[in-house]
Amino acid sequence: MFFRRQGGTRKVCAVAALVLLCLGAAGLLAAVRSVRKTDTGSFQVLKASYRTSDAVLLDRHGEVIHTLRTDDSGRRLEWTRLAEVSPSFLSTVILVEDRRFFSHHGVDPFAFISALVRGAAGGRLRGASTISMQVASIVDRGLRPKGLRRDLGQKWRQIITALALERSWTKQEILEAYINLIYYRGELQGVRAASKGLFGKEPSGLTQTESVVLASLITSPNAPREKVAARSWRLAERAGMRMTREEVERKTADALASAYRIAFDVSLAPHVARMLISGGMMRVATTLDGRLQRFALDALRDNLAALRGRNVADGAVMVVDNDTGEILAYVGNSGSTSSAPFMDGIRARRQAGSTLKPFLYGLAIEKGYLTASSLLEDTPLAIMTPTGLYVPQNYDNQFRGTVSVRCALASSLNVPAVKTLLVTGLEPFVERLKDLGFESIREEPEFYGYSIALGSADVELYELVGAYLALARGGRRTGMKLTFDGAATAGSRVMDERASYIVTRILSDRESRAATFGLENPLATRYFTAVKTGTSKDMRDNWCIGFSRRYTVGVWVGNFSGEPMRDVSGISGAAPLWLEVMNFLHGTVPSTEPYRPRGVTAARVRFEADIEAPREEFFIEGTEPAQVVRVQVAHEKPRIVYPPEGTLITIDPDIPEALQRVAMRFEPRSRRLRWVLNDAEAGSDTPLFLWEPRRGDYILSIVDRDGSVMDSVGFTVR
Repeated sequence: MFFRRQGGTRKVCAVAALVLLCLGAAGLLAAVRSVRKTDTGSFQVLKASYRTSDAVLLDRHGEVIHTLRTDDSGRRLEWTRLAEVSPSFLSTVILVEDRRFFSHHGVDPFAFISALVRGAAGGRLRGASTISMQVASIVDRGLRPKGLRRDLGQKWRQIITALALERSWTKQEILEAYINLIYYRGELQGVRAASKGLFGKEPSGLTQTESVVLASLITSPNAPREKVAARSWRLAERAGMRMTREEVERKTADALASAYRIAFDVSLAPHVARMLISGGMMRVATTLDGRLQRFALDALRDNLAALRGRNVADGAVMVVDNDTGEILAYVGNSGSTSSAPFMDGIRARRQAGSTLKPFLYGLAIEKGYLTASSLLEDTPLAIMTPTGLYVPQNYDNQFRGTVSVRCALASSLNVPAVKTLLVTGLEPFVERLKDLGFESIREEPEFYGYSIALGSADVELYELVGAYLALARGGRRTGMKLTFDGAATAGSRVMDERASYIVTRILSDRESRAATFGLENPLATRYFTAVKTGTSKDMRDNWCIGFSRRYTVGVWVGNFSGEPMRDVSGISGAAPLWLEVMNFLHGTVPSTEPYRPRGVTAARVRFEADIEAPREEFFIEGTEPAQVVRVQVAHEKPRIVYPPEGTLITIDPDIPEALQRVAMRFEPRSRRLRWVLNDAEAGSDTPLFLWEPRRGDYILSIVDRDGSVMDSVGFTVR
């Protein structure tokens, strides 16, 4: 009796459903006719409005060189056409979601009646929404449920919109929109994101088992792994697919066991992408050359791998076009092999080492203090400073005696560089570095002291490349750029063109470099280049910066942690990588010597006692020697080395005052200068003056034979 009554109830419900369906048909058809095609929008407009969650970075040729996540609302990759999707997935989706998709006109009457019957009998209303109806609710935001389910009014409008959609869109367009706009798992929206995120492949490569698992997620995207596996197996059984339950469970476990990961097809310039992509920008064109960027990254990884045994983990490479200032390669680190993949080695500040020396010698030549053939003493040096005695040493802890400026710069000797700084003065050199674009140098000159001649200041690789670019451009500084913004500017002059040329020719001199580096080394190219290496204190940083006629290349290697390397110099660390990149750039492009500017003359020079071999040397006109260069070493400006300015001297009460003396010194010791204390002669003209202190404030000066004050300091005795 119970079963008969139950069956009768079902029949009544079915009849009621048919009556309701018939009563609403006329109104439904009238409503559909009243919906214009433009009300649902066009497929082309929808597709054009689609936005990926990842912006792309393009190189100068339009090639995608990096992708960057910019939208956290969902993970969407490029729009996928039906032709790019595995047929097994498409057929499985239709089987799961709308098996009569190609035969109905937006609403499946059989599924609709079945749902009404179930609802009238007290069951759950489900299974009536077609793919067209689901796309309609995606296209029209007003049709999305306000709560857990749509109300009757929304359902009615969804049906009308789906029927209208079928009048203006093809079935293929509706299906394509559906697989691109629905969520499959978590934030994975669209078949491409789901396929790459869960299975690590393009949707065209989805197997039948993967298609079953992915299609099963549509109904309940965030269901537990076990339920997804069970649902996938039931679907496979129902469709008569040839696969085992174990295959389905294993594939489900592989796809859902851990958080998804979408591996980008290309990831060559992450630091540039983070700099340039912002807001709603989806495609950004850069000056980078994708082929060069890829080569520089691979070369960096290979060179770091070779240095791994010497405790070298990180590096960076930058390449700029000399004519335009356009940055062609920007490799901030080695990527996945770096100790800190998000660190930008191009903008990180590290000790400059010897890379600042060309600008020091350039300043001295420009001011007329030195020429390329001037002689400097590479001998032990001790300078008294407010913090103690400064004793510079050469890299190899050896001294070479009397050397020319050319040899001192090309061979990167330290003591002659410090003596050159004594000639130019500390403040003018620091100001020159600021003019060259070293914005990292913000402190007063006294903060750095004389060690800045050897690169004690922290600078960026970006700043170094910009400074050497100015040298390559004859002393004109121009801005470097990563995007195309019109023609390059002429730039502003920061160095004398004549001095720049002379320094450039010194940095390209293989023979003068041999005193430290030998004739055969990575700096000796087959074409014209001017290059300088640098190694910071305790071997923490390696630099190699140089340029050809067309390109400037900068390389840094070291450790982002600041940990010292082991037995790595600029020649063995950064230089081989610099050479690789430069050779790649000049594989088919020649590089010739720069033109000699007006005001530079070439003259044959010979050195007394054959200190160096005779050679042709370049001079600013009027500074060339008229005869043999004699062993008369260029002297630094006389200065008081002790006491430093502002010194406070305290008389020791435990020592008899008559036995206390202050050792006052000036340099150079070869000069004969008189000591003057508070405008009174101190009675000594020797570099060392022992003075018995008396309480008070004092002005101490050194004066030449003409009475001109060479240097003065103030100090106090208490």
